[in-house]
Amino acid sequence: MSKVVLITGGSSGIGKAVGIYLEAKGFMVYGTSRNAEHVKNHPFKLVSLDVRKPTTIAAAIATVIKNEGQLDVLINNAGMGITGPIEETDTDEMRQLFDTNFFGAIDVMKAVLPQMRAQKSGLIINVTSIAGYMGLPFRGIYSASKGALELVTEALRMEVKQFGIQITNVAPGDFATNIAAGRYHAPVLKNSPYEASYQLNLDLMNAHVDEGKDPEIMAKAIYEVMMTKQPRIHYKVGEFMQKFSIVLKRMLPDAWYEKLLMNHYKL
Repeated sequence: MSKVVLITGGSSGIGKAVGIYLEAKGFMVYGTSRNAEHVKNHPFKLVSLDVRKPTTIAAAIATVIKNEGQLDVLINNAGMGITGPIEETDTDEMRQLFDTNFFGAIDVMKAVLPQMRAQKSGLIINVTSIAGYMGLPFRGIYSASKGALELVTEALRMEVKQFGIQITNVAPGDFATNIAAGRYHAPVLKNSPYEASYQLNLDLMNAHVDEGKDPEIMAKAIYEVMMTKQPRIHYKVGEFMQKFSIVLKRMLPDAWYEKLLMNHYKL
């Protein structure tokens, strides 16, 4: 039988690219969207799921298991972005971001684990971010949410290995997706002490996404992870310098690394 894959946030961007690629490889793919019924002519099956609402998580997973009798791979991809000076970013918006990127991902994992444990097998891939390995100016809350998910994955991976379940992180760099349009942007406030530096960095962030790599590269990387018998804990997918920035952080004194980042972001 084909392995059954569930991709949260599967209606666009990286999730959609991964779903198309995996279905072409013979997997039975289900994607999720908060309003799946409104998505027309999607290239693979969609079920409604909002990672911030546990009842929708349970219903979506029950639908997949009822239809297919199994659930082999979860790709935890649903997420959102946030930008802004931390001092000027609404704290409720920060909480909403963590509800999606962190607690939402955890709730989906908790919901699939009983089925995977019963099967004595399963793979969970958490889509994090290279930004989660460092605190980036004006993206600190996004970095924190993805970094937190990386660490939870490390812990949960050890807890469930005894049941034949494997968990890994795949951290992308910049890819050409619609994430910039879906971000919460703290407004650039006139006469703010951050006005010039935040506007400059907002323009840089949007340019990086617009110039990002084809999401199919991420799809191929996830497929390779799925084909690996013993996946590593962490994978990074992106430009050489984006991945090398993580190596530099481990090698350089903190003050040197901070200076490099500040120069890059013109601070």
